[in-house]
Amino acid sequence: MNSVFTAEKDIQGMREAGRLASEVIDHVTPHVKPGVSTAELDRICHEYMRDVQKTIPAPLNYQPPGYPPFPASICTSVNDVICHGIPGEKILKTGDVVNLDITVITPHGYYGDTSRMFMVGEVSVLAKRLTQITFECMWLGIAQVKPGASLGDIGHVIQTHAENAGYSVVREYCGHGIGKVFHQDPQILHYGRPGTGEKLQEGMTFTIEPMINAGKRDIRTMPDQWTVKTKDRSLSAQWEHTLLVTATGVEVLTWSEGSNPIPDCVKGLSFRPSLANA
Repeated sequence: MNSVFTAEKDIQGMREAGRLASEVIDHVTPHVKPGVSTAELDRICHEYMRDVQKTIPAPLNYQPPGYPPFPASICTSVNDVICHGIPGEKILKTGDVVNLDITVITPHGYYGDTSRMFMVGEVSVLAKRLTQITFECMWLGIAQVKPGASLGDIGHVIQTHAENAGYSVVREYCGHGIGKVFHQDPQILHYGRPGTGEKLQEGMTFTIEPMINAGKRDIRTMPDQWTVKTKDRSLSAQWEHTLLVTATGVEVLTWSEGSNPIPDCVKGLSFRPSLANA
């Protein structure tokens, strides 16, 4: 089942979900600094969602078939962790890079999903470059989104940009349709050939969330069955936005005033609704 919305109430519901998800990351941003534990970041986000927003943290106790329940409200993926890092006693230190992945469920049942990379104190040139190239990969993918474009167009531009920089694209995990269900069709691969795959249509809502490794693309899954790391222990980075296909292009539902400015490679891209449509 694809996530395609035609009713205005559903579009507004997804806008609210995206706004709330981005607000959680904006709220936790000042706390991402040396000396904080990933468990503390999880607590800050959980209490903000529960007490201020009245939203539900979608990851908490999420249990796909074959997995144990996820034990936290956010994912905290540090350094060589590709995705699904479980918050705990890990203390962030200067030089670390960490991805915070946030998904909220609104009181009306809509899901908003987003993630950002954070550099903890002064980080290496390699970490800065990987983080920036991955950010550009996400935005180059977003720039392909419009009615009639194909999923392969998104994957191709992401793969090309990452590999031209000497990096690799994780293939085991991808973006996904989202709406009143956390994960659904279509699958948004971050590699592929232009002109191939499903065609996009107005009203579709999905995520683009490339995971890019500084080394090889191979992965290893930890005994907790959730945490996924690079097999060669190289750094990994990820960014994510939830998107809506509009009649003329794309709307980034999880963009906020606290979001990182769009990169020069997509300068001029229109991705916010006009006030008349907001």
